[in-house]
Amino acid sequence: MSDFQPRVNWPAFEKNAADVLVAMDMLGKAIDNSGLDGSLLELMRIRVSQLNGCAFCVQYHLNGAREIGLSSTKTDLVAVWREVGLFSTRERAMLNWAEALTLMANRPISNEVYSELKAEFSEAEIISLTSAVGAINVWNRIAGGLHFAPPPPAK
Repeated sequence: MSDFQPRVNWPAFEKNAADVLVAMDMLGKAIDNSGLDGSLLELMRIRVSQLNGCAFCVQYHLNGAREIGLSSTKTDLVAVWREVGLFSTRERAMLNWAEALTLMANRPISNEVYSELKAEFSEAEIISLTSAVGAINVWNRIAGGLHFAPPPPAK
């Protein structure tokens, strides 16, 4: 049995970090309005949340993926995306970039990873995607660090 206990609950976070929530909401809306495909963003958010070990964010974005009709096969296999031929070249470039950004403290991001990204995305899309990766990493540190309880699975 796990000894997992929330360190702070969501209502306490909302109460004590109202300005943070407003800022993160504004960032989220800017990313959502960037023109990037919602399915691509949800895949990225799930993968980054897996890498960061954030149970709340994994479940939250699995729910979001289901709501927009993202293939359950893709969400089930995104953790092993390199091992399956399921993901498009664009999705693979995005996932590789998202992982590289998330893990950049451990290893520098190669020019090859960026070149693969640049072959699939415009400069504006790269900027938006990079911002989106940064945003989910912030949420992972908040929700994962404070051990927010995962939301119930979407039906």
